[in-house]
Amino acid sequence: MPKVTSESTSSSPAPDMLITKATRSLKTTTKTTQQVSIPSSFAQTTFRRSVSSVTISNPANTLPTELHATISAQLDVLERDTMGPSWYEALKGEFEKSYFSKLKIFLASELSTSTIYPPLKDVYYWSRITPLDNVKVVILGQDPYHNVGQAHGLSFSVLPPTALPGSLKNIYKQIAADVPTFQIPTTGDLTPLARLGILWLNTSLTVRAHKAGSHARKGWETLTAQAIKAVTSRPENPGVVFMAWGLPAQKTCDKIGIDETKHLVLRSAHPSPLSAYRGFLGNEHFKLANEWLKQKYGEGAEIDWTVISQ
Repeated sequence: MPKVTSESTSSSPAPDMLITKATRSLKTTTKTTQQVSIPSSFAQTTFRRSVSSVTISNPANTLPTELHATISAQLDVLERDTMGPSWYEALKGEFEKSYFSKLKIFLASELSTSTIYPPLKDVYYWSRITPLDNVKVVILGQDPYHNVGQAHGLSFSVLPPTALPGSLKNIYKQIAADVPTFQIPTTGDLTPLARLGILWLNTSLTVRAHKAGSHARKGWETLTAQAIKAVTSRPENPGVVFMAWGLPAQKTCDKIGIDETKHLVLRSAHPSPLSAYRGFLGNEHFKLANEWLKQKYGEGAEIDWTVISQ
C-alpha cells in the first residue's frame, strides 16, 4: 500500500499559512495535521459594531459601510487563510464558480444581521486537522450545532466545557459496544480522532444561531460533495469507509455515486435521540470499519477509537 504525504510549505495557497510537512501511511496511527496559522482578523468570535472580528451581532441592522466592507473582505480570503493546503488545492476550482459567489453573498448578508456558527476561523477546521491524503473514514453530518459554544468545525464534535449533545452520547455508546477497551469520555472534542484520519464533515458548513438548517441548500452541499469526490478519486488509495447516518447522509452518498466495490458505505439511522433506537444503536459501524480497514490495508490500519477516552 502506498504512503501518502501532505504538502509542504512551498505548496501553500497563501504566504501567511504555516504548513507542517507530514508524511503518513494508512497502516500507521501516526498523528499528522496540516498546521495553518489563522490571521488575527479571524481570532475573535463575536463583535458588536467593531471591524476586528468575524461573527456579528447587530440587531438594529444598521451596519456601517466600512464594517460591511470588512465582512466581505474576510469572506473573500476565508479559504486562502483558513483552509488546509491539501484541501485548498483540491477545491480551489470551486471558489471561482457562480454558486460559490452566491454563497459568499448569502453569508455576508447573514453576518450583517445575525450570528452564525461556527466562528469563521473554524468553518474549515476539518480541513486543517485531517489532510486529504490522510482520510481513512468519512463521517457525514448535516449542519453544525446551532447553539452558543457548540460548533467548532467537526461534525458531531463539541469543545469543553460544552455538555455532550444527545447524538454524540449515542455515538459514544456505540463505540463502547464495538470496542471493549473504550471508556466513554466526559467531553465531546473529536479532534484526536480527526488527527487519525476521521473526516468529520457536515454537508452544510455554517448555520444561523438557534435556527437548524438555516444555511441548507445555499451552496455548501455542492462544495462538500466535491470534497467527498476528492476523497473517493485519490488514485493512490484503494478506498475509505463512509458512515452515512440518517436519510440525508445516505442521499448524499447515493447522489455522489460512491463506488461500493472500492469503498465501504455503512448506513443506519441517525444517532439523534429521536432515531438512535431505530437502527443506530447496535449497528456495529466502528467495529465493521476497523475490520474492513485491516482487511484492506493490513495490521495497524485500524482506527484507535480509544484515543478520545485517554
